[in-house]
Amino acid sequence: MSDTAQAADLVFTNAAANKVKSLLEEEQNDKLKLRVYITGGGCAGFSYGFTFDENMADDDAAVERDGVTLVVDPMSYQYLAGSEVDYKEGLQGSQFVINNPNATTTCGCGSSFSI
Repeated sequence: MSDTAQAADLVFTNAAANKVKSLLEEEQNDKLKLRVYITGGGCAGFSYGFTFDENMADDDAAVERDGVTLVVDPMSYQYLAGSEVDYKEGLQGSQFVINNPNATTTCGCGSSFSI
């Protein structure tokens, strides 16, 4: 199997799926899904958000990989189409990251962008 899974134009990497799987095992709730969303604000205009959610709306986009699911609402999806959701571990900590080709500018924190 490749290192990424896709639904339409959204990529969910193997590293991100493995981290979600380990977090779900800790929570002991296999109904949870990783929800990625966009909110207004942040130093560059929009901010990425991550949460766990048991619910999935009929119009959510979903990517399944290795038994875990990533979901995105329609409003957020329009800003995330073509993006990659990954998980990075480094000297500055561990975090989910979004590589978004739609972002024209990003800030130093990596969680804020503009289009």
